[in-house]
Amino acid sequence: MKLPAPSGPLRLVLLSCLMLFVELALIRWTGSNVVYLSYFSNFVLLGSFLGIGIGFLRGRAKVDLFRYAPVALAFLVGLVLIFPVRIDRSGSDLIYFGHFEPTGLPVWVTLPFIFIAVAAVMAMIAEGVARAFVEFAPLDAYRYDIAGSLLGIVGFSLLSLTWAPPVAWAIMVALLFAVLLRPRPRLLASAALLGLVVLLGGESLVSAWSWSPYYKVTSVSYPDKPDETYLFVNGIPHQSAVSVETRRDQDPVYFVPYQRISGPLDRVLIVGAGTGTDVAVALSEGANHVDAVEIDPRLQQIGALRHPDRPYADPRVTVVIDDGRAFLERSHASYDLILFALPDSLTLVSGQSSLRLESYLFTVEALRSARERLAPGGAFAMYNYYREDWLIDRLAGTLATVYGHAPCLDSVGSVGKLAVLTVAPEPGSVRCDATWTAGDTAAAATPATDDHPFLYLRQRAIPEIYLVTLGLILGLSLVAVRVVAGPFRAMRGYADLFCMGAAFLLLETKNVVQFALLFGTTWFVNALVFAGVLLAVLLAIEVARRVRLPSPAVLYAALLATLALAWLVPVESLLALDPGPRFAAATVVSFAPIFLANLVFAQRFREVEASNLAFGANLLGAMLGGVLEYMALLSGYQALLIAVGLLYLAAFASGPLRLGVGRRPA
Repeated sequence: MKLPAPSGPLRLVLLSCLMLFVELALIRWTGSNVVYLSYFSNFVLLGSFLGIGIGFLRGRAKVDLFRYAPVALAFLVGLVLIFPVRIDRSGSDLIYFGHFEPTGLPVWVTLPFIFIAVAAVMAMIAEGVARAFVEFAPLDAYRYDIAGSLLGIVGFSLLSLTWAPPVAWAIMVALLFAVLLRPRPRLLASAALLGLVVLLGGESLVSAWSWSPYYKVTSVSYPDKPDETYLFVNGIPHQSAVSVETRRDQDPVYFVPYQRISGPLDRVLIVGAGTGTDVAVALSEGANHVDAVEIDPRLQQIGALRHPDRPYADPRVTVVIDDGRAFLERSHASYDLILFALPDSLTLVSGQSSLRLESYLFTVEALRSARERLAPGGAFAMYNYYREDWLIDRLAGTLATVYGHAPCLDSVGSVGKLAVLTVAPEPGSVRCDATWTAGDTAAAATPATDDHPFLYLRQRAIPEIYLVTLGLILGLSLVAVRVVAGPFRAMRGYADLFCMGAAFLLLETKNVVQFALLFGTTWFVNALVFAGVLLAVLLAIEVARRVRLPSPAVLYAALLATLALAWLVPVESLLALDPGPRFAAATVVSFAPIFLANLVFAQRFREVEASNLAFGANLLGAMLGGVLEYMALLSGYQALLIAVGLLYLAAFASGPLRLGVGRRPA
C-alpha cells in the first residue's frame, strides 16, 4: 500500500525543515571542500537567500520545480567533489595563513558556479515551500514555516553534536525528500537521492577523513614517519602531532617562551592545545600542571589517540573543550605562563558573519583578560607563522598597549616564518634577546577590538575582492529576480517587507557575534542563538495571533527604543557579570528587538494579499542585509544597529501607517 504524501500543516513544516537543513548543510559542506568559501563569509548564505526569494516568487507558477531539486542538489555535490579547491587566498589588505597551489578550478570559475548552483537548489526547494505556504492564511503559514525551520536547526545541531559525517546529512535530506515527493517520486529524483547518499557516503568512508563540528579533518601519516600525524582541515595544512624531541630539532622556537621566563612553572595555560604538542613541550619544560584549552573536540581526540608522547594521558593535564576567550572570562585561576599556541581556526563562526573562531582571542580586551589571569611573576606568550610584518606589528603593539612596554620578539627567518612574542606585567620577569620596535607598518596596524575583531584585516576597509564579488552578486540577483518575477513593480507594495528583511538579517548577525563574544565562538553557542531567534519569532507570531496589537507607529517606536538600549549597553558591562546574570541580561538586550521586530512583521504580514510575493520580497531583503553585513569591516559590529534602525525607519515610512488598528486577533 502506497502512503499518501503529507498534507496541510505537516507538509509545510516538513518542507521548511528540509529547506533550512539543506541551507545549513550546504554552508557547512561546501566550505569544507572549497576553501575560498571559508573566507567569503556569507557567500553561500547570499546564494541561499536569493534562491529562496526566487522560489517564493514562483510559488504560483504552472511548472513545479520542486520535483527536480534532488537532481540539482546531487549535481552540485558531484561537481564539488570532482573539483575541490584546497588553497588559500591572500591580498595586501586581507590575509589568511597558508600559501598553497590550487588543486581545483580557479576562483573566477568556482565562486560563480557555487553561488548560482546554491541559488538554483534553494529556489527549487523554496518553490515547494511556497506552494504549501499559499494554502494558508499568511500568519498561519509563517507560523508553520518557523516551526519547520526550528526542527531543521535542531536536527542539524544534533548531527553536529555527534560529529556525524556528510552521509548522515544526505540520509536525512533523502528521507525528507522521499516523504515529500510521495506517492510517486520520479525515477530521476529517486536516482538523484540515491546518488547523493552514495557520493557523500563515499566521502564519509575514507578512513583518513573525519568530521568535527567545525571541520573536515584529514589525518595523514607517512611510512618514513609512522609515529607522526599531520592534520589538514578543510583542505589546508593545520597541525602535526610529533614528539617533543622532533619539535626541538625542527622548530626550537617553540621552546623560546620557556627560555624567556625566569619564574616557576607551577601552572600553565595553553589556548589552542590542538593535538597536544604544545602541551607535551610544557610538560617537558617542567610544568607542574597544564590547563589545555581546545575548541575542537575532534582535534583533541586525535591528539589523545595518536600523539607519540601521549600528553593528554598525563595526570598533570586538564583538558577543557571550549573557546579560549570564554575560558579566560570564566576562569579565576592564576597562571605562571599563558600561551596562545597557533590558534588559527581557518574557519568562520557561521555562514552569516566575518567572524573567525579565534577572532575574539587577539583583541585588546582579550589580552587584558589574559593579563588578569597571570600570577605574580607570570608571563604571556604567543607564537604563529606571521606572513606579514604589519601583523607582527599589530600583535606586538597590542601587547605593548596592554602591558605598558614592548614584548620580546624572537623569529626564525623572514616574513612567513615562526615568530614568538613574550611579555610580562613586570619587565624583569622575562629575559629578552631582542625587543620589538615599531616598524614602518606599525602606524596602520592598530589593535583589534571586541567591536572590530578583524585581526587579519590590515585597515578599516572592505577589501577590493569583496567589493567586486558583492557587486557581481547584486547585479546577478537583480537580473535573476527580473527574469523570474517580471517587472519589479509587482513587489513595489512590499517595499517595507523588503526593508524589514534586510534589517532583521543585520540584527540577527549582531546577535550571533555578540553571543559569541559573551559565551564563546563554539558551534553550540551559535546553534543556541539561531534556535533562540526562531523561538523569539514563534513567540511573536503567537502573541500577534492572540493579542490586539497597537498601531504600527507604537510598535516601531518600541522597536527603536530597544535598539537604542542595545546601542547604549556596553558589551564590557555584560562581560563583567557572572555567567547567569550575563545570560539573562544579554537575552533581554539582544532578543527584545527581535521579538518586537517580529511583532511589526506579523502585524504587516497578516494583511498581505499575495503571501508568496510578500515573503519573497522579505527574503530578498535579507539577502541585501547579508551584503550590508560587510559594513562591519569598516565600522565594527555595534554600528550595525544604526543601519538596522535606519532600515526599520524606511520600512515604517513605506508601509501602511494604520495597519491592523482596532482589529481583533484571528
